[in-house]
Amino acid sequence: MNEVFTFADLEQPASLNPEGQKPARLAVIGHPVAHSKSPELHQPALDSHDIDARYIRLDLEPGQLTDAFARMRDLGFIGTNVTVPHKFEALSTCSDLDPAAQALGAVNTVLFSDDGSTLGFNTDGPGFVRAIREEFSVDVRDLKILIVGAGGGAGQALATQCAREGCEQLILVNRSLDKIMQLKERLTPFFETERLEGPGDRLQAYPIDSPDLAEVAGHCDLIVQTTSLGLKATDPAPLPRHCVQPHHLVYDTIYQPPQTRFLREAQASGARIANGLSLLLHQGALSFEYWFPGSQPLPSMKKAFGK
Repeated sequence: MNEVFTFADLEQPASLNPEGQKPARLAVIGHPVAHSKSPELHQPALDSHDIDARYIRLDLEPGQLTDAFARMRDLGFIGTNVTVPHKFEALSTCSDLDPAAQALGAVNTVLFSDDGSTLGFNTDGPGFVRAIREEFSVDVRDLKILIVGAGGGAGQALATQCAREGCEQLILVNRSLDKIMQLKERLTPFFETERLEGPGDRLQAYPIDSPDLAEVAGHCDLIVQTTSLGLKATDPAPLPRHCVQPHHLVYDTIYQPPQTRFLREAQASGARIANGLSLLLHQGALSFEYWFPGSQPLPSMKKAFGK
C-alpha cells in the first residue's frame, strides 16, 4: 500500500518527517490519493537535482484545503499538486492565479511564494499540448479535435486549452448534452474568426448517442478520450467503434492500463494511438518547473517511467 498522510499528520511534524528521511516539502493532495503516481514522477526529479526534499501523498477531506495550505506553509512546503476533488476548491483558496488556471477554471499546481502569497497554476492544458506534439508531431492549433467526455473536469480543461490554442475546429461530445452547452457558450468567443475549410461550424456540441456523430468525427483529425471508461477491463468503449477511422489520431488520457479497449479498437481501425502517460509526464514537469525555475525534470521523470 502506498504511504498516505492526512491533515492530522500536518499537525505532527514528527509523523510527517521521520528521522533519517528527507523532509516533506512537496505533495499531491487528493481524496482518495493512494493510487497517485505523482511521487514516482517527482521524487526522481528531486533526487536528480540534488534537492533535499520528499514528495508525499496527502489525503484531505473537502473543506480542509485552506487550513492545510496554511499548515504546509508553516512546515516549509515549497508547493503542492492538487487532484480530484480539490481542483476547484484550490481555485478559490489561492491568493493569485496564473491566466491558464483562471481560464481552465481549476488549479492543479500550487506554489507557496516567499512573499506569503499562494500562487495557483494549471499545467494540465499546457501539458496536453506538449504531449500531443511529442506523440504525433503536430500542434493542437492546426487540428480539428473531438473531445469525448467534455462535460467532465478533465474534458473541460482540455477543451478550454484547445480553444485557447486556436484549434481549427472543436467538437464537444458528452453523454449529457446539458453539461456541455454552458462550456460551449463559454468557449464561443475563441471561435468567432471564421477560418475553417469544409463543412460545419468551428465549435459544435453533440450527445454521445447522436446519429450524426460518426459523420462529424470523420471530419476530425484528433479524437481525445477524457472519461473514466477504460479503467476497468469490463468497461464499454466511450465512443462507437465506427466513429474511428484510419486517418485519426486517437489519444486516451488514461495511462493505466496502458492500452484501453478504446485504444485497442482504434488501433485495429488503423488509427495512430497514444495513452495519457505523456500527459502525466508533461504536466508534472511543468509543475516542477514552477517550483524550481530553470530546472529540467523531464529526462529523469521519463526514465522513472521507462520512456
